[in-house]
Amino acid sequence: MRRLRVDEPLSPPSPLSNGDAAPLVALQPVQTLRRRWPALLATVLTVAMLIGVWHELFDHGLAGLRRAVPTSPGFYIFFLASYFALPLCDYAIFRRLWDVPPAAFPALNRKRIANDILVGYTGDAYFYAWARARLEMVTAPFGAVKDVSIVSAITGNVTALLLGAVALPLGYQLIAPEVIQAMIWSLIFATALSLALILFSKRVFSLPRRDLWFIFWIDLLRIAAACVTIALAWAWAVPSVSIGMWLFLVAGRQLVSRLPFLPNKDLLFANFAILVIGHDRTLSDLMAFTAASTLLMHGLLLLLFGAVYVWERTRAWRKAA
Repeated sequence: MRRLRVDEPLSPPSPLSNGDAAPLVALQPVQTLRRRWPALLATVLTVAMLIGVWHELFDHGLAGLRRAVPTSPGFYIFFLASYFALPLCDYAIFRRLWDVPPAAFPALNRKRIANDILVGYTGDAYFYAWARARLEMVTAPFGAVKDVSIVSAITGNVTALLLGAVALPLGYQLIAPEVIQAMIWSLIFATALSLALILFSKRVFSLPRRDLWFIFWIDLLRIAAACVTIALAWAWAVPSVSIGMWLFLVAGRQLVSRLPFLPNKDLLFANFAILVIGHDRTLSDLMAFTAASTLLMHGLLLLLFGAVYVWERTRAWRKAA
């Protein structure tokens, strides 16, 4: 091969090389955007979560905090146990699926907050973006996030069916006939949807069957733990009502929350609870305080995780400098 002399002028690039280089340069911004869209989506959803918590809390949530505050420490202990039941079980699931580090726990809390405050399954989109931003940890996050969401919905429908079989025969005299009819149709719809997903499971799910069963049992444990702990919290707040009655009411609350065709679910549960145990003002104050405390926990966790993120980024920049 002939060596090029130092003083020899370089030959102009061929038209073919120019034609190859131009598209590559044009693709660079697109590739950068593709790499950064998970972080951008996560940032947008985090800001939306903060706005949603602020609106809900200062719109009507603080009214529950200004009313009668439970003085028993047992209420706060069991309330926190009920609050963290969902993210802890999600962490156990994704620890098995992806072997996620402890850094996934804040992301799973944000997932739960987004699903509570924003449109349904927004939190799942946030967690999918979080996983996509860490592709060295997992190569195909969409299938796992999708399967976990679907199995969670099926588990909720199964528990609604079981609770409906127990609660409706016991409480049908306290509920209006049109509401009973709506509940029955909702249970039929939830059952049919769950059966359809199970029948077409090979086309719907991407995870192995053993992982799907693991997710199902963890979700079942999560629902039971959340129901029992919030019932214990309310029993500590209002000890004049037996724990058995609180468990019955929480089962009705779980049933109502899973039925798709019922309007004003919170109002229906509150009216049913008042009819069952009385204590009109005390019960309404307790429900309002529980809802406001949940919103307050959402806000505190978002601020805490945000502060930790800013501190870690600042420390990394200082080391790099």
